[in-house]
Amino acid sequence: MNSVMAELAKEHLQVAFVKLEAEAVPEVSEKYEITSVPTFLFFKNSQKIDRLDGAHAPELTKKVQRHASSSTIPPGSNDNVKEDLNVRLQKLTNAAPCMLFMKGTPQEPRCEPFENWCEVFQVSPGFSRQIVEILNKHNIAYSSFDIFSDEEVRQGLKTYSSWPTYPQLYVAGELIGGLDIVKELEASGELETTCPKAHKIEDRLKDLINKASVMLFMKGNKQMAKCGFSKQILEILNGTGVDYETFDILEDEEVRQGLKKYSNWPTYPQLYVKGELVGGLDIVKELKETGELTSTLKGEN
Repeated sequence: MNSVMAELAKEHLQVAFVKLEAEAVPEVSEKYEITSVPTFLFFKNSQKIDRLDGAHAPELTKKVQRHASSSTIPPGSNDNVKEDLNVRLQKLTNAAPCMLFMKGTPQEPRCEPFENWCEVFQVSPGFSRQIVEILNKHNIAYSSFDIFSDEEVRQGLKTYSSWPTYPQLYVAGELIGGLDIVKELEASGELETTCPKAHKIEDRLKDLINKASVMLFMKGNKQMAKCGFSKQILEILNGTGVDYETFDILEDEEVRQGLKKYSNWPTYPQLYVKGELVGGLDIVKELKETGELTSTLKGEN
């Protein structure tokens, strides 16, 4: 589908093609109910007008052609193309704390056409593959953008960053450099202090559920619940007079998905006391009805 996107971008120059890693922008994934990848969203005048779920090249081509043919470019809009592109590039370079602009994806790097030759003669493989291997070896947390999927970004980023080649690595929106720079940082031992390390999700979850004696993982927070179940459990807990802390799972997709597996509990809200799972809304309701809720929250049983 990356190749399909690249070809469509060449064919429909009046259409902006953007690729985002779903995990890097959880608020966007949540807003548009992205439950699988790839998912394609179509926008016109800042409004979503269509979508396509799944890797269906003929259907994607058909939708792009249909919507592109109905689009018109306002007079004088070309004057703002460069400015708009710079805004796009700024957003993309800041899309994650560590952003890698590469040929292909970390799972399938698509570098120089001589990569098979490199493997046969045992010489260095493509630059994108090498930089991915280095980042993975040092457990660096990063998101990526496939420059083959968007020719405008591919060409524009060279000018934007004054860096003519790929891959390009950015940290906090600032260019670090390409493969040679990353190799130098690795050799000097500075790579792990320059780039954010990926935390093991299990360790993160342990720290979070033990952050307070009573921890509630919910949609929203104490001040504003964002679903009916979370609102109900807040009302019950507030009635006990026991102090508790909350974590908004809508703000962190890694925690939202990881906690389900960690606790073997597939829904939210989830209530923990002294690091142990109590359960969800139904369990809390039962404890309230039996008169055991307050003592459970205090860790007495």
